[in-house]
Amino acid sequence: MTRTHVLAVDFAACDGHGLCAELLPELIGSDEWGYPVLRDSAVPPDLLSHARRAVAACPVMALRLDRVPAPAPNQPPRRTSRPAGS
Repeated sequence: MTRTHVLAVDFAACDGHGLCAELLPELIGSDEWGYPVLRDSAVPPDLLSHARRAVAACPVMALRLDRVPAPAPNQPPRRTSRPAGS
């Protein structure tokens, strides 16, 4: 199974230092108070080392990099819940 990396922010822990947005502007912006805004949570392979650096630099460890299963090519995404009425 192929895996991909995604970024996640723990907003309860985040203090809005803005280091993540400075280190990874391709994927992270910041709002008017300096808190991160993820432009895209999926991390392309060419930005993986930069994403790891941004995660490591977070002073409150609010940014994390998770590995998740990548969808198979030409296969629709799986449902995580059952349709209503079944």
